[in-house]
Amino acid sequence: MEHDVKDISLAGEGKRRIEWAERDMPVLRSVRAQFEKEQPFKGKTLAAVLHVTAETANLVRTLKAGGANVFLAASNPLSTQDDVAASLVQEYGIPTFAIKGESKEVFFKHIEALIAQKPVLTMDDGADLVTTIHQSHPELLPNILGGTEETTTGVIRLRAMHKAGALKMPIVAVNDAKTKNLFDNRYGTGQSTLDGIIRATDVLLAGKTFVVAGYGWCGKGLAMRAKGMGAGVVVTEIDPIKALEAAMDGFYVTTMDNAATVGDIFCTVTGNINVLVERHFKVMKDGAIVCNAGHFDVEINLDDLKKISSAPKVVRENVEEYMVSPSTGSGQPKRIYVLAEGRLVNLAAAEGHPASVMDMSFATQALGSAWMATQKTPLAAGVYDIPVEMEQRIAQLKLSSMGTTIDELSDEQKKYLASWQEGT
Repeated sequence: MEHDVKDISLAGEGKRRIEWAERDMPVLRSVRAQFEKEQPFKGKTLAAVLHVTAETANLVRTLKAGGANVFLAASNPLSTQDDVAASLVQEYGIPTFAIKGESKEVFFKHIEALIAQKPVLTMDDGADLVTTIHQSHPELLPNILGGTEETTTGVIRLRAMHKAGALKMPIVAVNDAKTKNLFDNRYGTGQSTLDGIIRATDVLLAGKTFVVAGYGWCGKGLAMRAKGMGAGVVVTEIDPIKALEAAMDGFYVTTMDNAATVGDIFCTVTGNINVLVERHFKVMKDGAIVCNAGHFDVEINLDDLKKISSAPKVVRENVEEYMVSPSTGSGQPKRIYVLAEGRLVNLAAAEGHPASVMDMSFATQALGSAWMATQKTPLAAGVYDIPVEMEQRIAQLKLSSMGTTIDELSDEQKKYLASWQEGT
């Protein structure tokens, strides 16, 4: 296959969307100009399995400008913007394999189409590409220079692979970079998740009890934004330090068993499995809204919900109504609304993160990949952090684009910080 998109005639609208996003991505534009001169990927094939959005389009355009033979597929069946996929093929000459709503079978067929190109560099959002290569195409591993991983869930999987001795290629953990998780995860997920919930339901958040499962950077951003919209926010956690932080940030912290009885809206952002299960659904209020902003659709156990309810009915785009039978013979059935089939609500029901925050994440992704591609000695298998100097540069470029200047240390101050002789 040369490409597989829904409708190539959508390319014009996709180009307008891509160009609109580019206006708000000055750091990535700067990286593209650098790549055009230096050609860090010249002659190298790069396979990227990412959310196919306008922002991602500007990332892969940057990689192509750096000399890469880029092939793109979707990292989630519901996150693709079909007009963007069409535009990448027709307007920018980037083979793209992504259709919104594609089946699991087609999803992995698209990944296989990328693997068939024998990439020497990879980009992942969830580690599906890397794990498929390891499981089904290990013969390619000796020639792979490295890959990057963009999301928390993917980094967790890859660190587990490395710990088990199963990871056979180097990976840069882009998600762990401060220029990614402090901004993309907190401000991007916080805003785009609420955007998805509101677009899907038209719900008024003010006065609602909003339950956030998980207080990592994504959970922090979501809790902060929900509070700003007037919701009463409840946080559930398994990490005592994060739970303590949530409590000191002013949120009510409790178990999910307790929260399930009081919540109006539930959103999981843990990266773990079975966060909401049968016992929680049984005690939820009539009309409870349930959604997920973690990468995989495993946090909400929909099989459990289906066991205790009638077949779901689509009541709005991206909203399914489950009618849950009463626990006893008496009582009325209650409605539970699941958004975006339990998949990433911010990408399935909205447009994902704003371009201005993805500007930093994708600049980090692009530079991290170039760093791996240009090593004189190939890196050993393992999970690597983004170099600090690279992060500093990205942050400075972002500040400059915002018209913001900061202080610099004087020679005297540098000397003082580097010394130990001076004390009280």
